[in-house]
Amino acid sequence: MSTFRLTSVSPTAAPAHGPAAAAPARTAGRYSRAGEVAKTVTDRLLAGMGLLLVSPLLLAIAIAIRLDSPGPALFRQTRIGRSGRLFIFYKFRGMYVDARVRFPELYDYNYSNDQIRNLHFHSEQDPRVTRVGRFIRRTSLDELPNLVNVVLGDMGLVGPRPEIPELIPYYGSAAGPILSIRPGITSLAKLVGRDHLTFVETLDLDLQYVRTRSLALDLRILMGTVFLVLPWRSPGF
Repeated sequence: MSTFRLTSVSPTAAPAHGPAAAAPARTAGRYSRAGEVAKTVTDRLLAGMGLLLVSPLLLAIAIAIRLDSPGPALFRQTRIGRSGRLFIFYKFRGMYVDARVRFPELYDYNYSNDQIRNLHFHSEQDPRVTRVGRFIRRTSLDELPNLVNVVLGDMGLVGPRPEIPELIPYYGSAAGPILSIRPGITSLAKLVGRDHLTFVETLDLDLQYVRTRSLALDLRILMGTVFLVLPWRSPGF
């Protein structure tokens, strides 16, 4: 798998103020090197067990997606991982397979500073999303195949959500620290703001996580995520 060239990221492409302006050049948080290895091994083992436990649910969701709209149940996309490494990202398909053809304007990733500051990715009125897609996105069930990425070592259980290459230039100097660690299935930004944060707010929280990450924080995020996706609300941060 190839690697995204971090040198192509220009700090001037990021918002003039905000998280990118204050980001350190590179950091991996509070985990020691041995701790990083232990975390990776533990994440991969837990993800493997998780896949086995939820396999009946995965099958049921796949069947529902296939019955609801034409196309494969799984969605594959190139994302940016640790150190700019490109990998294939897996999730359940929640959009129509011809969405890019029907709505090309939603795939134009050229934004002004004002547009990127106020950018939201998950609109409740997104015309690309199928009926089943609305449900699995609302309950985060669409992200269960991310467990495959954790088993493969591309992702961890906790970390900034993996980004598409087209948006990395808007990270500015925040790209270095955020891409210094593995992306995750869930994150501090996901827990705090669900899908309602702006692009810049998400960067802020991702940077906060990178600077303060620890076993205790990861456990807190994981437990909070469980509460978030179940009927009751998250206890908050």
